[in-house]
Amino acid sequence: MRKLIECVPNFSEGQNQETIDAISASIQGVPGVRLLNVEPDKDYNRTVITFIGEPQAVLEAAFQATKTAAAHIDMTKHKGEHPRIGAADVVPFVPISGVTMSDCVQLANLYGKRVASELKVPIYLYEFASRSHHRKNLSDIRRGEYEGLTVKLKDPAWKPDYGEAAFNPKSGATVTGARSILIAYNVNLNTADVTLAHEIALRIRESGRTMKDEFDNPVKNEKGDTIKVPGTLKAVKALGVFLERFKIAQVSINLIDFEITSIHEAYEEVKKQAQALDIDVTGSELIGLTPLAAMLKAGKFYSDKKTLTEQEYIALAVEKLGLNQFEPFDTKNKIIEYQI
Repeated sequence: MRKLIECVPNFSEGQNQETIDAISASIQGVPGVRLLNVEPDKDYNRTVITFIGEPQAVLEAAFQATKTAAAHIDMTKHKGEHPRIGAADVVPFVPISGVTMSDCVQLANLYGKRVASELKVPIYLYEFASRSHHRKNLSDIRRGEYEGLTVKLKDPAWKPDYGEAAFNPKSGATVTGARSILIAYNVNLNTADVTLAHEIALRIRESGRTMKDEFDNPVKNEKGDTIKVPGTLKAVKALGVFLERFKIAQVSINLIDFEITSIHEAYEEVKKQAQALDIDVTGSELIGLTPLAAMLKAGKFYSDKKTLTEQEYIALAVEKLGLNQFEPFDTKNKIIEYQI
């Protein structure tokens, strides 16, 4: 079996096409790597790129893309809706075939060591590559974002895994690690009120919200830890964002394991919570690529147990999830298995 690893780096640039093209070209210039998808978002001011290849080729492409981002992106001037900590914000390695999660952890360490050494960018390891529990979750590492990085780097608890605890104003920091296939999925609302979107996010995400007493103070347990009220969906991260180009709010979701919480389950739960707040869901969008199994699962859910062809299941999923709201859903370019 051929050894294949997917890399899905997120860069803090979604508006300057020359920069996006330069980063993409640096990936395409590495032999043995196939560029699958480039998805910029002007409101998030962020681009998600997906490429695949054998381990060493993917490692080289990830480094070259990060090097190009460091040369072209100036974080002192960056503004965007999505949380971020650096120019090459997060660089995950994902096992696809013939490799293990441990192989991807090793790759993340090699990448992090090289970026810290050659580009002088502080590196944090997350998910399966994490060396401590408080760094496993990407949102914990990003807390405070780029603007809070100078303070974070002074805290011994946040000493980088690679590189010096020195602030790099132009590039910020980079998070890298190994993870399973993740589906980035946004649900659109018929409101511009981002507080409503964030309220829905708090209600559905696994981490939920902080428990408060009658005086709106955080409630703590006997150990002094803040108590959380979990959300309704497992293996889900979510936040509310405002989409300037369409003047609407979105619930931005990461499905950590679509076998635990599927696309359609997330969509239907957001719809339910939206209706409870007297607003409606108007559609959704998939960022980057999605596994075929996730689309088929959604199609079968909406098919009323009718037996359909693969393409009919996908078409039904696209229709019911409103994936065509902003632009036509390109099956060939959005489903992983159709790309490799």
